[in-house]
Amino acid sequence: MHRPPSSGQSSPQSPPSSPPLSRSPRYRPRSSKSARPPPKTLAQRLLWIFLFCLLKRQGILIFAPILYIAVMLFYMGTVSFDVVPVITHRPPPGSVYRSRQLYRKLLPQMDSDNSSADAIEALKLTFGCALDTSSYSERAFAVLISKKDSNSFLLHLCVLLTSFNFITLWYHNCLLIFLMVEDLEVQLRISEFYNKSLATAGLPESNGFIFVEANGGLNQQRTSICNAVAVAGYLNATLVIPNFHYHSIWRDPSKFGDIYDEEFFIKTLENDVRIVGTIPGNIMERFDHNMSNVYNFKIKAWSPIKYYTDIVLPKLLEETIIRISPFANRLSFDAPPAVQRLRCLANYEALRFSDPISSLGQTLVTRMKRLSVNNGGKYISVHLRFEEDMVAFSCCVYDGGDQEKLDMDAARERGWKGKFTKRGKVIRPGAIRLNGKCPLTPLEVGLMLRGMGFHKSTSIYLASGKIYDSERYMAPLLEMFPLLQTKEMLASAEELAPFQNYSSRLAAIDYTVCLHSEVFVTTQGGNFPQFLLGHRRYLYGGHSRTIRPDKRKLALLFDNLNNGWKSFKRQMLNIRSHSDSKGIELKRPNDSIYSVPCPDCMCRVNKTEDSRSSSSPT
Repeated sequence: MHRPPSSGQSSPQSPPSSPPLSRSPRYRPRSSKSARPPPKTLAQRLLWIFLFCLLKRQGILIFAPILYIAVMLFYMGTVSFDVVPVITHRPPPGSVYRSRQLYRKLLPQMDSDNSSADAIEALKLTFGCALDTSSYSERAFAVLISKKDSNSFLLHLCVLLTSFNFITLWYHNCLLIFLMVEDLEVQLRISEFYNKSLATAGLPESNGFIFVEANGGLNQQRTSICNAVAVAGYLNATLVIPNFHYHSIWRDPSKFGDIYDEEFFIKTLENDVRIVGTIPGNIMERFDHNMSNVYNFKIKAWSPIKYYTDIVLPKLLEETIIRISPFANRLSFDAPPAVQRLRCLANYEALRFSDPISSLGQTLVTRMKRLSVNNGGKYISVHLRFEEDMVAFSCCVYDGGDQEKLDMDAARERGWKGKFTKRGKVIRPGAIRLNGKCPLTPLEVGLMLRGMGFHKSTSIYLASGKIYDSERYMAPLLEMFPLLQTKEMLASAEELAPFQNYSSRLAAIDYTVCLHSEVFVTTQGGNFPQFLLGHRRYLYGGHSRTIRPDKRKLALLFDNLNNGWKSFKRQMLNIRSHSDSKGIELKRPNDSIYSVPCPDCMCRVNKTEDSRSSSSPT
């Protein structure tokens, strides 16, 4: 049924109304100005951009070079910063001279140390045996023989062994016999069999005259003399007494006869080598009496003896006289037995210091023994090379500051003009010290000896030239060893007057006193300690005692200021135990017989006629 719509009825149903505007996700109500967020700063915007790019792969590739450049600019100092990092560089350990600081630190502990053995006990610890070596000899004699005259028996046994060609038998047995002999006089008798020349009909006709110029200091000249004797004898030539070359460093105009006993030298070698003082006038007439007109050989260092027979001898036969200048180190150490025999004979028998030098030297030995009465008349000798020229040549830097630098530069220019100032010349004092090439200072020598167990009551003879800045450097050594002596302390000014301004003669006096010491301590390489080492071995039959420290280890030890006295002493004793404490050492092919005379120069028979017939060219 249809009902008419009333006036109150609603219209047909309309679609639902839309939601309020406040609920729409796209709608953001407008806030007032006070509620609006502040705008982003430039730094924030840059940070957002950096982070956005950093998260992108392409961004990393873009910003990596920029970041690297920024870091480089930071460290190169092109960017201004309030705080710049300071990089400090510490030199390598052992490359700087710090011994004086170490000395000041250790001195109180050193003086309060009562555990150090005295000098004699230190020697026993060093060499592992008592000082009286005769006890070993007596025990050996008791085991080997029962004869009453044991020394005579050993003497004849040594001769018997060396009479045959059983070299191996001689090498092991005759050497042992020589070292067991207690009596030095018998040792000398044994060694005379090596040097004694059998009666012959005389030397063959000479092939000519050899004139050499011996350059260098005392012991470098000694090398030249011995080598000249060996070459002249091997070539059957007449040797003219060597001429000593004057050098601006040593500044010693001494002649052969001023240092050595010339008459004794010629007499000792008369059965082996002809030696004359001057060249006959009739020969010099050919050269207008001018040695510079004589043919001069420029021979390379360490040339073999074959060079002399192949090259020098033909020229000698042609010219009758030749000159060799300079001659030091011009003959190889590796030489035939006949050459070595002549070297030994010249060095250990024929070369004897002149009477003035020998007399004063023996006087100083007597005085040293008298001053060492509390140590049984025994003293140690130390060879110290800390003269101005030695310090300058080493190019090492010590603690003398600007004055030291001025002194060393002047000394280098005087002695070696321009050698150390050449363009491109690089000198590294730290590396030189680390390599053990710097001369030890007197202070360092004192620290070393005290650390090795020598007490301050030890008698020491110091062999040295004029010490550089002696008042400053010698004071600590004298404080550590009050009984230290030098030739200037032992001898009066009147006794030394004839030798002043003659460095080689003064060195010969030092050589004599060191030769008769109980222990020899060397602190620097060179000819002086090498010759002295060999001479002491020869003189005492292998029983000599020598300390040769490792200076590379010393450089590190002296640089360590953290060491206490006990630690320092322990390390120094270790260095001492590894030094050359053996008196016996057999020569290897390229060793020098001047430092290692065994076996070439000790207890060996060399018949003159046999060696001459087998070695001398005709």
